[in-house]
Amino acid sequence: MGNEKAQAAHEAQAGGTVGRRSLLGAAVLGAGAAALAVPGTARAADRDSGGNHSGQGYKSLPVPTIVAHRGTSGYRPEHTLGSYQLALDMGAHVIEAGDIVPTKDGHLVCRHEPEIGGTTDVSAHTEFASRKTTKIIDGVSTTGWFTEDFTLAELKTLRAKERIPATRQRNTLYDGRWEIPTFEEVLKWRAEQSRKRGREVWIHVETKHPTYFRKLGLGLEERLAKLLRAYGLHKKNSPAFLQSFEPTSIQRLNKLVDNPLVVLLSTANSRPADFVEIGDPRTVADLITPKGLAEIATYAQGIGPTLDLVIPKDASGKLLQPTTLVKDAHAAGLILHPYTMRNENTFLPADFKKGTDPNAYGDAFGAFQAYFATGIDGIFSDNCDTALLAREDFVNG
Repeated sequence: MGNEKAQAAHEAQAGGTVGRRSLLGAAVLGAGAAALAVPGTARAADRDSGGNHSGQGYKSLPVPTIVAHRGTSGYRPEHTLGSYQLALDMGAHVIEAGDIVPTKDGHLVCRHEPEIGGTTDVSAHTEFASRKTTKIIDGVSTTGWFTEDFTLAELKTLRAKERIPATRQRNTLYDGRWEIPTFEEVLKWRAEQSRKRGREVWIHVETKHPTYFRKLGLGLEERLAKLLRAYGLHKKNSPAFLQSFEPTSIQRLNKLVDNPLVVLLSTANSRPADFVEIGDPRTVADLITPKGLAEIATYAQGIGPTLDLVIPKDASGKLLQPTTLVKDAHAAGLILHPYTMRNENTFLPADFKKGTDPNAYGDAFGAFQAYFATGIDGIFSDNCDTALLAREDFVNG
């Protein structure tokens, strides 16, 4: 997930490239306890369904919901069937099984970005050396290899690799093990796993740079809707969230399918790429006002804000008091699944860093407690096993 420009830059820098209820105890709160609020605990406990009740759709999901960010990207190369499977085996409630981008011949594949130099072995394929190019995507110049310049058959000759190897060196053990999955392969995998487990497996699916691809004649929404319909996953209570950083993409999907829809929100001062394209002057800050949220609620069921919109940080990176976003979104009838929690120091608020090694794990449990306590309905995490343990402690008090 994520048109997370600031976060992506941070990741690139970090990478050098592109019962158990008492398990944690009082120590889990750690620093940043000032950000905690009792009402969030009660709300989560009251709404924890622990299961998937027929006919209730996303309202049947446990709260807070643990969403596996690009699968288990803390342990496996992201957006691979291996990453998705491990997340499901660990018990994640929802798998983000698809940031979808198109191939030259119109197939949908799962990559965080259309540029694949950082997540595949394409640079080692001399037959594709001439495909390396520079493109402007949503106003950002990017050099590399792009999915829209390859046929599906060509992409299938590539293998996935770890995106931030300097931070997650152990994940490089799995470089070359998995292909780039098509979204249809993900839907087949989801159906098979649902049958095996006797319950519906939930997924989050994001349209990536939809305005950019529509201008290339590779519109995402119609292709996505066609596949969802083919697999019977286009209904109100279907176990598939559809999300995008571009509100107009969600509005388009709202006319094509009945799935639960989510508007993703980057930093407050940023403008969605589709707004830039059509001359809409509004920023994310405008969208998270009560008025902006009420408008979103006319065509979507939720928002996916960056965590800093829920609890901002001061100049030193420490958490401040929560904003009113959770309360305001709930007042508009919207759920919130913010992104992204990661275990490494480099990604944690300063309150929860431990030691001086940026790649070592910090007090992720403490950070989870601070975010859960705001009353969020779910959270994206690269480490869903950690997230699930933190959630259990939070819900059980």
